[in-house]
Amino acid sequence: MYDHIGGPGVLDSWRMLARGGTLVCYGTASTLEQPGNPRLPVLKLLARLYAWNALPNGRHAHFFNLWAGRRLRPQHYRAQLAHDLGRVLGLLADGAITPQIARKFPLTDAAGALRYAEAGGITGKVLLIPNGNS
Repeated sequence: MYDHIGGPGVLDSWRMLARGGTLVCYGTASTLEQPGNPRLPVLKLLARLYAWNALPNGRHAHFFNLWAGRRLRPQHYRAQLAHDLGRVLGLLADGAITPQIARKFPLTDAAGALRYAEAGGITGKVLLIPNGNS
């Protein structure tokens, strides 16, 4: 399971995992508007994930930092990103993972897609389709 929201909702993501499941957190979007140091929610999330991994329940939790190393080691960053995203896209192509799509919009209606996404209450991703075939 992938979770980019973080915050209190990450506990729900963890609880939904079956034995043998893996939770991959890659953001803390729910905490963007919180005052204070923006690193604190990430540190809290990392501590929670490490604690969960110590439990003998057959589940795993990891944090994936998409931007780690971008400035300090750009060649390594690009190679690691290509490897990691290649694996995810391979799983998608093989049908091992299925994305939740809330709605598709033609690229020419990007403004409508943004209004739809910002309205809230949706489950899944809003896709922009370049050729207009939604």
